[in-house]
Amino acid sequence: MATKKTPTKRAPKKRTASSSVTNEQILEFYREMLLIRRFEEKAGQMYGMGLIGGFCHLYIGQEAVVVGIQSALEDRDTIITSYRDHGHMLVCGMDPDGVMAELTGRSGGYSRGKGGSMHMFSEEKGFYGGHGIVGAQVPIGTGIAFAHKYLEENAVNVAYLGDGALNQGQVYESFNMASLWELPVVYVIENNRYGMGTSTERSSANSTELYHRGHAYGIPGMQVDGMDVEAVREAALTAVEHARSGKGPYILEMMTYRYRGHSMSDPAKYRSKEEVQKVREERDPIERLRAVMLKKKVIDEAGMKQIDKDVKAIVSKSAEFAQSSPEPDPSELYTDVYADA
Repeated sequence: MATKKTPTKRAPKKRTASSSVTNEQILEFYREMLLIRRFEEKAGQMYGMGLIGGFCHLYIGQEAVVVGIQSALEDRDTIITSYRDHGHMLVCGMDPDGVMAELTGRSGGYSRGKGGSMHMFSEEKGFYGGHGIVGAQVPIGTGIAFAHKYLEENAVNVAYLGDGALNQGQVYESFNMASLWELPVVYVIENNRYGMGTSTERSSANSTELYHRGHAYGIPGMQVDGMDVEAVREAALTAVEHARSGKGPYILEMMTYRYRGHSMSDPAKYRSKEEVQKVREERDPIERLRAVMLKKKVIDEAGMKQIDKDVKAIVSKSAEFAQSSPEPDPSELYTDVYADA
């Protein structure tokens, strides 16, 4: 395969929202983001009740990223992400019942109760997992993109990673390979400003422009307001078209924020309550979209309340399903085990 030349110009740094989004799409964005928010709130409650064990990383605050990205994909496309994966599964169309059941370790879950929060998969929905090893999903996603190209599927893989994962060596091996082979992959950096408990300012060089990390490999990219779902969608359309058209990988840095700690066991003492509250008041992705909807008269307050009611019903049902689903049979300990003879 021909190698890709390093571009002489970088893509524009920022991209603003487009007016091309329809009212129907705006309503769907709102419903999906609200479903993630309410699902994660319920998961947090169930964790506090002892119904969810182990690790549990919530996506509250980052909803606009996955909703905007997924709206730019087609059914044949695939995604892979890290352990903060509940929102990605829901937007892929995976059943909330199965996701919640897996969180609680029940047999009705997507991994039959053996994977928990960090290890769920759905080949049917093109979701190739949340992965617990930091940065491990990036080379796997690159491999999936290689398969798409080799099999001539005209599909794109989206590999989501956090700002902390961007400092892993395997990420740059993946960038190099993807660029050399012009693979159809979009790397989405969900920059929530804190890799676990360390701010990007302390852990990452040139921390305000992480999308530049692919420039040495000839990979173009841009930085996007990850709290604006319309801006995310527009940027995703550009990146996905670039990858699908045979031009190789693309990097999107989403400037976002998580309201909760790194995981449910993290008290998040490394930042102030005032900082979190300021983001909630000024940049919350759901409230920002609500304002847009009201301004454009897409829906009224009564309609929004009905959507919230419908979403809460879905989440309540998933919690009931999870708690009523039986625990895995002990024999499951011996299934899905790889042994090298």
